[in-house]
Amino acid sequence: MRPLSLLSALALAALSGGCARLNRDVVRFEHPAACPKETTASLAARQTQLGPHSATPALECALEALRDTQDPALLRTSLGSRLCLHLAERETDPERQVKLASEGVRFSDKALALGGENKGAVHYYLAANLGLAVRHDVALAAQNLSRLEREMKRAVELSPELDDGGPLRLLGMLYLKAPPWPAGIGDGDKALDLLKRARDQYPGHPLNHLFYAQALWEVEGDGIVDQVQKELALGLKLLGEGDWGYNKDPWKKEFSEVCKEVGVAGPASSAAALSSL
Repeated sequence: MRPLSLLSALALAALSGGCARLNRDVVRFEHPAACPKETTASLAARQTQLGPHSATPALECALEALRDTQDPALLRTSLGSRLCLHLAERETDPERQVKLASEGVRFSDKALALGGENKGAVHYYLAANLGLAVRHDVALAAQNLSRLEREMKRAVELSPELDDGGPLRLLGMLYLKAPPWPAGIGDGDKALDLLKRARDQYPGHPLNHLFYAQALWEVEGDGIVDQVQKELALGLKLLGEGDWGYNKDPWKKEFSEVCKEVGVAGPASSAAALSSL
C-alpha cells in the first residue's frame, strides 16, 4: 500500500475556502474478453484472492460484479473499497484515479452503514481511498483532514496488523506530511512513534523501513543519516527478494525518490541496492 500523497494539498489547506465534494462518476472498463459470470457466492468465496497479485482485468471484472450486487453481507466487507484502491493505484490517468478512489470511499461508507463499523479493514481502505481522492484538491483535503485522521486511528485501534502494519503506516505518514499546529495536525514525534512501531512489529514489509527512514530524515535531520541509509537498504533488500506483485514497481519508485532526497551514495548504499533490483 502506498503512502498518502497529500503534502502539497495539506500545506495549503489552511488557506483554502469554498465547498467541494468527492467525485461521483464511475469508471467504465473495456475488457478484451467477457468477464466470467459471477454470483454473490463466487465473489465472496474468492475475495481474499483479489489483491496486488491479481491481473487488472480480474479486478475490474470483480468490481463490476460487486457494483451489481445488493447482498448486505458482501457489501458490509472491505472488498469494494479494496478493489477500488488497487485499481486506482495502478491507474495512470489522474481523473480516472480520483473516480476510482472516490468510489472506494462510497463502498466504505456503505459498509459502515450496513454494520461494518467494527471492521478495521473498512476504516483502513476508506482512509487510503480518501487520501487518493483528495490529494490534488486543496479544498477537499482541508475538508477531509479530520476524517482521514479519525478513520486511520480507528483502523489502528481495530486492526493494526492489516497489510503488515498498514494502518500504522498511513497514520504515521499523515502526521509526518500534514502541516503542524495550528494550521494542521502534523506531528513529527507521533509520526516517528507510529512508523517505528510498524518497523518493529512488522519488519518484513519494505514500506515500513522506507517510511521510518523518511520520518527519521525529516524529523531528526542529517545527524542520523547512517540509520536512515540502513533502513533504506533493508527495505530495498526486502523489496528485491519478496513477491510484491503489481506493487513492486511503484514502491521501487518511492524508494528511488527518498534515496535521492537523502543523497545516499557508495557501493554499499541504498542507491546501489536500488540499481540492482
